[in-house]
Amino acid sequence: MQPEGYAVDLHVKVLDDRVVERAKARGLDGLVYAPHFTRLPEIRQQAEAFSDEELTVFPAREIFTGTWQQRRHVLAIGLEEPIPDFITFDGAMRELDRQDAAVLVPHPGFLNVSLGLDDIEAYEDNIDALEVYNPKQLAHHRDRAQSFTSETGHEPFVSSYAHVRGTVGEAYVTFAEAFDDVAALSTALKNDVERSLFHRDGLSHDLRRAVEWAHLGLENTWGKFDRLMLQGTEPTHPDHVAYDGRFNDVKVY
Repeated sequence: MQPEGYAVDLHVKVLDDRVVERAKARGLDGLVYAPHFTRLPEIRQQAEAFSDEELTVFPAREIFTGTWQQRRHVLAIGLEEPIPDFITFDGAMRELDRQDAAVLVPHPGFLNVSLGLDDIEAYEDNIDALEVYNPKQLAHHRDRAQSFTSETGHEPFVSSYAHVRGTVGEAYVTFAEAFDDVAALSTALKNDVERSLFHRDGLSHDLRRAVEWAHLGLENTWGKFDRLMLQGTEPTHPDHVAYDGRFNDVKVY
C-alpha cells in the first residue's frame, strides 16, 4: 500500500542509489538523513546529491552528547551551523535552542543511548517530538516511549532508524503538505503540524527488525572498538578545527 499525503522517513543512517530506489518504491517523498559522526557540511552535500524531483533528502544531525558510558542522542533538524558530538547534554540543548532547530528525541528510554523522562521534562519547552516506534525497539521500549508522550504532552513520531538499506521506509510519517526544504520541515515539526504515523508489520517487517538488531550488536562491539582504537579523532569531535574552539567549555573529552 502506497502512503497518502507527503510521506517522510524521519531518521535514516544510510544513503546511496539503492536507498533512494527503495524509498521511491515504498512511496516516500522524503528522507531525513542523519548519519553518525559525520559533519553537517558533508551531510548537506550528500543530501543535495541524492535529492531529485521525486524524493527530497533532508540533512540532519543525531548529536551524540555526553561520554560513551553516559551518552544521550538528540536528533536536530534545521541546523544553521554545525554542532559537534562529545559535548554535554546541557551544552547541546543550549546550542539547539540558540539555532532554533527542531529537536526530536530518538528511541527515548532505549538502552543507554537515550533521553529519560527526567531529561525530557527538564527541556520540555525545547523538545518538539518523541519517537514512539522504530524497528529496533521492543514492545517494552515502545510502551515506555508512549508513556513519555502521555506524561509530557509531546507530539509523537516514528522512523525506520535504518542502519541497513532494507529497513528504509519500514516506518514513516505523513503530512498534508509538502516541504520545499529542511527549514520548512523543521518549522512544521516545531509547530506540531498534524501528522499520521505508520509502520509496516508481518513476517517481512520482523525479519528487517532482526537484521537491525544484528547490526546493533556489530556496531556496539567491533564497530565501537574500530572507532575508539583504530580511527583516531572523530570529524565531529569538538577539537576539530572546523568548530574553532567554540565548544571547549562543554566538551567531555
